[in-house]
Amino acid sequence: MVANRLSFLRLSLNAVMALAFSFVAVAAVSADEAADKVLEEKILKVIREHPKEIMQAVVGYQRAQAEQRMKSAETQLRDKVAQLKSDELLGDSPTRGKAGSKLVLVEFSDFQCPYCGKAFETVQQFMAAHEQEVLLVYKHLPLAEMHPAATGAALAAWAAQQQGKFWEFHNAMFKGQDHLGEALYTDTAKSLGLDLERFNKDRVSEAASAAIQRDLDVARKLDIQATPQFLLNARPITGAAPLEEFEKVLGEARAEVK
Repeated sequence: MVANRLSFLRLSLNAVMALAFSFVAVAAVSADEAADKVLEEKILKVIREHPKEIMQAVVGYQRAQAEQRMKSAETQLRDKVAQLKSDELLGDSPTRGKAGSKLVLVEFSDFQCPYCGKAFETVQQFMAAHEQEVLLVYKHLPLAEMHPAATGAALAAWAAQQQGKFWEFHNAMFKGQDHLGEALYTDTAKSLGLDLERFNKDRVSEAASAAIQRDLDVARKLDIQATPQFLLNARPITGAAPLEEFEKVLGEARAEVK
């Protein structure tokens, strides 16, 4: 029964496509309006009699095209990652998890982006489950035009990194995302026991700006323009994806590195 229905579906779609092509061809080369009318009526008859099957075929075709575009984009992204210099993706970026792991999750994020704030909780759950298996690499991608406080927060986080407290500072920024600003940076630095004089000096230094710019340059080379964006062994996970998506991509990456 299913096989018969699929065969009918294919025949229906083929019939519509064939008739449509014939209609266009005839309309282009013939002045015989009667013939055009007959072809048009045949096409409409098939559509009226089998609308559900035709719609399912169209939706299936669109889905297949979308999947093909996604695969093509993923292939292009992998090529771009492969073209990076050996230390560009990791560099001196903060990391957590298993050092030297073949499973590397790179996160491009913005402390003021609400979607990054949502993804923060998901990443926390994911890494809690896979801390001994996955290496997480954080890359700064402050979208300054949309998020005016993002760059300042990134610079402050870099300064905290210089005193070994990046992840604690990172967590505080996302938890206090609605209050980004000087007061939050200073209060967080104090609560983490940072040397405030060094912290304030570091976050306005040329080294801090250069570090953020390096991450921005990597994002540009990979044509990453929105946050959050994740790459798990160059496999993209876009936006505030659910935990299930991270687990799915991790499974695919595991199979690939074995």
